Amino acid sequence: MDTTTYDVTVIGGGPAGLQAALTLGRMHRSVLLLDSGRYRNDPTGHLHNFLTRDGTPPAELRALARAELAAYDTVTVRSGEVATVKPDGELFVLEVAGGDRVVARRVLLATGLRDTLPEVPGLAGLFGSVVAHCPYCHGHELAGTHVALLGSGPHVSRVALLMQEVAARITVFADGGRLDDETAALLDREGVAVRPDPVTGICRSAAGARVSFASGPDEEVGSMFVTTTLSQSAPFAEQLGLAMLDSGCVEVDAFGRTSLPGVYAAGDLAHTAAVPMPLASVLSAAAAGQLAAVATDMDRIVAHVG
Repeated sequence: MDTTTYDVTVIGGGPAGLQAALTLGRMHRSVLLLDSGRYRNDPTGHLHNFLTRDGTPPAELRALARAELAAYDTVTVRSGEVATVKPDGELFVLEVAGGDRVVARRVLLATGLRDTLPEVPGLAGLFGSVVAHCPYCHGHELAGTHVALLGSGPHVSRVALLMQEVAARITVFADGGRLDDETAALLDREGVAVRPDPVTGICRSAAGARVSFASGPDEEVGSMFVTTTLSQSAPFAEQLGLAMLDSGCVEVDAFGRTSLPGVYAAGDLAHTAAVPMPLASVLSAAAAGQLAAVATDMDRIVAHVG
């Protein structure tokens, strides 16, 4: 049994959690980072749009971060799956898989989100390479290719406009859905082709991917953008009764404070009410981790002085 009462226990070993642990370690706070070993960007081979780390494999970034954390005596990093988080007076008790019990004065959630893909045969096997969901993370690598956008929602017009200066050609595969009049008019005005028939499968090809349909010939594309359904990858927000947003994310203030004093959240599992959706960005997750760590530390000082 772990008999230490940590200043902060960070749950999640992605960029938000690792940065939070680094920030707190530099202030000599006792920190335990618990890492389940599962990460939202596992499917992709490289991260992008991160200054000095553009093109770095996510696992390499995590390894570099862990090596840096090893220099701070007050930071402990452990592999472990947290089962429950419960308030206990002014403290929090975490039950870790295997029966271990951890006590902390504050908890910082950095467990991220889970992506659920559209139900198209073959799509999951290509997600993170040929199939992507963020133009800012993957768009540049698709320069000069035929880019497909899957779906019929308003997102297809946004992605089409974002990719116009990058892709050689853009086609919307509506997959049997109906575009609203405004989206259809915009795509027509911008010269974006629309193929309405249902998509029956996708597989890797020399060009990128071959897409098959319920009727008509297959079509070769360089890549495909999809919209995923987001959900919390861990149950802690529900366990703690945290205020949630319509996006399915935890509501936080600008410094990562949740609705429950002593609990903070950072990364794509949380955002402020002023932002319509979480940002799928390694850089913004790390920045959120730093801000939440500062808040845990400053709130501790305020409580001490008070």
